[in-house]
Amino acid sequence: MLFDIAKKSFYRAANAILGKVGRHASEEVILQLVSSKCMPVLFYGLKACPLNKAAVNSLDVVINRFFMKLFKSNNIDIVRKCQEEFAFSLPSVLLAHRSELFLFKYKDCDNAFCKLLLFQSETS
Repeated sequence: MLFDIAKKSFYRAANAILGKVGRHASEEVILQLVSSKCMPVLFYGLKACPLNKAAVNSLDVVINRFFMKLFKSNNIDIVRKCQEEFAFSLPSVLLAHRSELFLFKYKDCDNAFCKLLLFQSETS
């Protein structure tokens, strides 16, 4: 339910890439295209939103399923090894880093609204 549109958009973009390059491109090229074209679709606006663990995990599932399709394996251990070998980070890792950077930008801001956001994020 949560993030259904973002997930569908990710799958649509990833399938378009696979449809265009087919199996002619290497996995490295496909993953670079997915990283630069599809991940922003999945992440749009999320670095400013507080997300619970279940929501972040649901985004990780999207990437795991894509890897399963790309490498033709349903074994999560193989998928994780491929993610490690290709240095492809899961959304849970990337979102944590992006959220930290987002909050860091507002630390020195003089705007009262920004200070309120920062205070609320530190107390939760």
